[in-house]
Amino acid sequence: MQQILQRLQRLEAVNEIRNLLNRYMEICDGLNAETDLNALMELFDEEAIWEGIGKRYQKAFGRLEGRKAIEVMFDSYMQQASHFAMNAHFVSSEQIEVQEHLATGKWLMLQTSTFQDGRAHLNAAKLLIHFKQVSSGRWVMLHFQTENIFSRPVSHWESSEMLPVPEHSTR
Repeated sequence: MQQILQRLQRLEAVNEIRNLLNRYMEICDGLNAETDLNALMELFDEEAIWEGIGKRYQKAFGRLEGRKAIEVMFDSYMQQASHFAMNAHFVSSEQIEVQEHLATGKWLMLQTSTFQDGRAHLNAAKLLIHFKQVSSGRWVMLHFQTENIFSRPVSHWESSEMLPVPEHSTR
């Protein structure tokens, strides 16, 4: 019976961690002056680290230590005229390992962005995130790492062209 309870706890932890990452991406997709920054910061441990690694992201983002430093970085995206006109994160290839009150998650992420100035960009990155379960039982991010795989400007994401669909028949 104890083994079943431990397996159930691990499955519940995996699901909570998955939901935590999806909430993080959802908030990041809508970052603007109206974003509840506290809701985003609650996803991080007080001593969390957020860092870009690898040549491109180390230079762009660096390493932020502590929730306050992470908050300052995200706050810079919360302009009245939002930095992003459209932003969408897609995560896949999920791998989550839970060991008691600590966990590690790996994902591949694709980010499509259009900026207020009309430019658009496509980025792919590897995410490696360490989590911990706090005394309240909820999970938080302890160390968030993102490493660019590729990055490139694109002409645009949105088009007024009609979607190509088959014509309807009248059978």
